[in-house]
Amino acid sequence: MASFLDFEKPIADLQGRIDELRETAADGTVDIDAEVARLQAKSDKALRDTYARLTPWQKTQVARHGERPHFLTYVAGLFDGFMPLAGDRAFGDDQAILGGFAQFRGQRVMVIGHEKGDDTASRLRHNFGMGKPEGYRKAIRLMQLADRFGLPVVTLVDTSGAFPGVQAEERGQAEAIARSTEQCLALGVPMVAAIVGEGGSGGAIALAAGNKVLMFEHAVYSVISPEGCASILWRTADKAADAAEAMKVTAQDLKGLGIIDTIVPEPLGGAHRDPALAIATLGDAIGDALDELNGHDSKQLRQARREKFLAMGRL
Repeated sequence: MASFLDFEKPIADLQGRIDELRETAADGTVDIDAEVARLQAKSDKALRDTYARLTPWQKTQVARHGERPHFLTYVAGLFDGFMPLAGDRAFGDDQAILGGFAQFRGQRVMVIGHEKGDDTASRLRHNFGMGKPEGYRKAIRLMQLADRFGLPVVTLVDTSGAFPGVQAEERGQAEAIARSTEQCLALGVPMVAAIVGEGGSGGAIALAAGNKVLMFEHAVYSVISPEGCASILWRTADKAADAAEAMKVTAQDLKGLGIIDTIVPEPLGGAHRDPALAIATLGDAIGDALDELNGHDSKQLRQARREKFLAMGRL
């Protein structure tokens, strides 16, 4: 069972009552089916009502849920024959950004993305999905390989932002992010980017400047985290909810602004409640995007990408 977020407390209480009933009647001497069905229907309705009116800050919490599928989960569910490639050929290998050759529904592709990890040990190993310069330089190398061999690029974006440590800055974090963004825009092959959780700052756009940008229904995508924005504007992270509202971080807002192309629906209650369905739905959306892009020559792909991003922000 998925863990509950703060705003899901009424749903958690109902589920707790259901669990207590089942435990009490474990020996089968009491018929609780009718009461469990009534409480379950009430819980399902509460879940539907809650997720129909999520605020931007609540969507941010859903996007950060620790049980949402991550890069390696999507790769296992959507791609065959994944062959990971390591290192930037300059400094080292960054485990926050992974990628390699794979097959997607019979088509050879290059898949790249952020991996946050799913427990304490793996989160530390993958640095919570916060890429370092060598990670973005690895991504550049893989995109160049894809371009050389004529393979579409699929990226899965899920990061709170690039790693802000002193060592990363010393190794040229800003330059690496800029070069990675530049490489996305320069690709002569189709590029489909999917925001599957958090799309934070330059750390996200460095892997998301594609021909088609997909975004999960409850994902978020912004130039800075709500807490960071609130700390700058109000000198306190307590205003994060207000910042999230003002920043237009949700898929629905960004679709209206022309920043993303497609909103990918999530299972009721978020991708973490039914990862298999979320993965399958994302796979269909990626497949549709690739079908639309396949057949275009490199000049057309670059021009379309250029026009797409230059049009953003125009009145």
